[in-house]
Amino acid sequence: MEPRITDSHCHLDFPQFDGELPDLLDRAAAAGVHRMVTICTKLRQAPTVRALAEAHAPVFWAAGTHPMSAADEPMATVEELEKLAEHPKMVGIGETGLDYHYTADSKDVQQESLRLHIEAARRTGLPLIIHARDADEDMASILAEEHHAGAYSCVMHCFSSGPGLAEAALELGFYLSMSGIAAFPKSQALRDIFAAAPRDRILVETDAPYLAPPPHRGKRNEPGFVAHTARVGAEVFEMDYADFAAQTEANFQRLFWKAAGGSRAGT
Repeated sequence: MEPRITDSHCHLDFPQFDGELPDLLDRAAAAGVHRMVTICTKLRQAPTVRALAEAHAPVFWAAGTHPMSAADEPMATVEELEKLAEHPKMVGIGETGLDYHYTADSKDVQQESLRLHIEAARRTGLPLIIHARDADEDMASILAEEHHAGAYSCVMHCFSSGPGLAEAALELGFYLSMSGIAAFPKSQALRDIFAAAPRDRILVETDAPYLAPPPHRGKRNEPGFVAHTARVGAEVFEMDYADFAAQTEANFQRLFWKAAGGSRAGT
């Protein structure tokens, strides 16, 4: 039996997985991946994503407006996100965040959207799921400013930013999530950032269907492949794979308390 592990971030509603979900879940289970969070990136797609979680026991879901879509989608409201969060398998707020790589022209809208999602995370007690690319300074500033105004929990999904943003997030008590990028041969600088982080603040994810780790790099990613990334994570932290898997499980259940059947206080 493979150690149990969770894919904390994937996109099972994307067309790359059409018609394949039962087989995909079987392959994930064989790799030890017993649970996954599928992320809704546009709120109008929430019914489809929610239905996936309702139909499959290992699947939980989260909802938000992706920053690259913030200018093209209706602005989310805190009340809308709170309503979605009433669902028993809706476990996180997002993904939201800032992306100035392709969509810097919409940064004002992205920042407004981000702050609304933060408020929803505060009110619901659910963790915020952050996408950050080429926006480290603004991201660190907004996260700290908002946390000072009222505490909330957060994971920096698919973390691939610089050490400054990592330090800022960790100082706020947030988590860093390791994706397939951390397993790429040329990602030593990123692995060094993770190695400097507390091991009780690390999650693993696929971001499937994107960013498949070796030996599947360049192919469609899927939840079962998170085990490859986790094995690299075990090497980074100089831990046995079973111990690292257990650590990331404990971390996931602390942050995503609702998926673990806990209360808002994380108990």
